[in-house]
Amino acid sequence: MSNKTKILFSCTECGNQQPKWSGRCPECSAWNTMVEERVLKKAAKHPLTEKRKLHSLERPVKTDIRRSATGVEEFDRVLGGGFVDGMVILLAGEPGIGKSTLVLQILSKLQGERFLYFSGEESEEQIALRAGRMGITDPRILVACENNLENIINHIETRQPSLVVIDSVQTVYSDIYDNVPGSVTQVRECAGSLLRKAKELNFCVVLIGHITKDGMIAGPKVLEHLVDTVLYLEGGKTNFYRTLRAMKNRFGSTHEVGLFTMKDSGLVPVDNPSEFFLAERKKHVAGSTIAVSMEGTRPFLIEVQALVTQSSYGNPQRTANGIDHRRLAMLVAVLEKRAGYPLRLQDIFVNLVGGLRIDETAINLGVVVALASSFKDVPVNPAAVFIGEVGLVGEIRSVPLIEQRVREALKFGFQPVYIPRANLKQLEEFKSGNIVGIDSINQLFNEIF
Repeated sequence: MSNKTKILFSCTECGNQQPKWSGRCPECSAWNTMVEERVLKKAAKHPLTEKRKLHSLERPVKTDIRRSATGVEEFDRVLGGGFVDGMVILLAGEPGIGKSTLVLQILSKLQGERFLYFSGEESEEQIALRAGRMGITDPRILVACENNLENIINHIETRQPSLVVIDSVQTVYSDIYDNVPGSVTQVRECAGSLLRKAKELNFCVVLIGHITKDGMIAGPKVLEHLVDTVLYLEGGKTNFYRTLRAMKNRFGSTHEVGLFTMKDSGLVPVDNPSEFFLAERKKHVAGSTIAVSMEGTRPFLIEVQALVTQSSYGNPQRTANGIDHRRLAMLVAVLEKRAGYPLRLQDIFVNLVGGLRIDETAINLGVVVALASSFKDVPVNPAAVFIGEVGLVGEIRSVPLIEQRVREALKFGFQPVYIPRANLKQLEEFKSGNIVGIDSINQLFNEIF
C-alpha cells in the first residue's frame, strides 16, 4: 500500500467514512453497507477560494432563472420547463431501457452551439450507428469514448459546451484515487468534480446512472444529494412504452410524469395518455373498470383489471401489478369484512393496464369494484368511472383535484362518474354530466350490481 493512501470504510448508502469496519453504518444505521476504500491522503491544504458575498433575506437577491426548452415536451414537463444553466441531472434506469436514446434525441433538438457526449461503455462508432438509425446527424454533438475525469474536464474547458453527457457516471475515474471505477470514492468524487465545474462554467450536465437489482441507483446515496435533479426512466424492456419520473427536482415539481412509446426512430412522446391506455380495452367483461389517476397536473384514465378465482393450492395468491401489494391486501380485507365477500380462499390478481405504477389512493374505488365484479362474474357499465379512496370501515373518502379528474372522464364520454359524496360540492359547474356521489362501498354495490 502506498504511503500516500489510507484505508477507510465507506457506506454505500450515505457515503459516510470511518477508519474501522462495523456491520451497521453509524451515520444512517444501514446494515452491511460498509465497504473498504483506499483513499488518497491530501498532501497539503488547499488555498482559500474566493469568498461569496452574504445576502440578507430581507433584501431580495436577483434570481433570474433562464430555461432552455429541449423540444421534447414530455421531458420538459418533467423538468419543469427545460434545462437551467448549471443544472446537473442524474438519469437512471434499467439496461436497455432507452436512456442513451433519449439523451441523443434531446441533444438533437436542444438549442446550443456544441454538446459533448462522453461514453465509457460504447465506442464512437457504436454511438454514431445508433444516432444514424434515429436519423440524427448533428455536427454540434461531439462524442468520445472517454472515462478519465481529468481528460473530460480538459475537453470541457477547451470546448466550452452548452451541455455535457456522461454515460455512465459509474465508469468515470480519476487518476488521483487508486480505487477502481464504480467504487464509492470514485463515483462520489468524480460526480462532485463535474458538479463544481458545471456551476463554475455555467453549463448543464446529464449523468446517466446504473441501477441495482432492487431498482435503486447504484453507488453511494450521496450521489442523489449532489445533483439538482434525479430522473428515473421506467418500463420493462419488453414493453413499448416508457415512463419518466422526477424523484428530485430543485427547479420544478416532482409530481409530473412523462410518457413515451418506443419505436424504431427512438422514444416518441405520448400526447394523450388516456386514449393510449384505453386503446385495446374489452367492454362488457367482468373484472374491468375505469379509474382516473393524477400525475402532477395531468389526469388520465386507466383501466383496472382484476381476476378472482378459486385457489387450487393451500395458500391463495395475491398478485398486484401497478399498485402496492400491501394496499391490495388492505382492499381485499375491506371487501371481506365490510361487504361480506368470502375472498379468503380465492386467488386474486390485479393489473393496471399498460404497466404504469400508481401510488395515489384515488384509484382504490376502481380496484374494489373490479374485484367485486370479477368475484360475482358480473360486468359493470363499461362507460362508468370510479374515483375515490376506500377507508378501512368501507367509507368512500374525498380525493384532491376532483374537477380535473371528472373533466377528463366527461371529455372522453365516460359517465356516470362515481365520486365521494364529500367532493360533490366542488362540482357545481358540471351540470350536464351524470355524476353520482356515494358514501360507502355497500351503497355503490347496491347501485351497480
